[in-house]
Amino acid sequence: MTCPFCTINEEKTKIIKEKTHVKIILSNPRLMPGHLLVIPNKHVEKISQLNETEKKELFDTVIEYQEKILSKLMIGCDISQHYRPFIKDNKLKISHLHFHLQPREFEDELYKKVQKFDREVFKDLTEKEAGEISKKLK
Repeated sequence: MTCPFCTINEEKTKIIKEKTHVKIILSNPRLMPGHLLVIPNKHVEKISQLNETEKKELFDTVIEYQEKILSKLMIGCDISQHYRPFIKDNKLKISHLHFHLQPREFEDELYKKVQKFDREVFKDLTEKEAGEISKKLK
């Protein structure tokens, strides 16, 4: 499959801005109005595959656009990045590093349809689990 982020169709994709190492586009499909993607121009799957200059521009741009969302669109903003090599690429999953910036507000549509169930999914961290995970990650 050709990477849609490496060969962006400018007729179908709204590019907000292009920088030296990253581009910012409106997500399509989107979860909510103003859902942005910050995408490195270089095709990589993980943050660790970028050099320091590329990482700096990427994170500076994520911060810049979070501030724009907060000052011009909504009072909240979720930032997420997913690395899931166990899922094949499709319309909703692309194996090219990108960050989602999602404008949020109190009890918005995403909350009402999905996140109101978070309390049922989250579990208390046990001492045993904390010890095991901490040991593996040291």
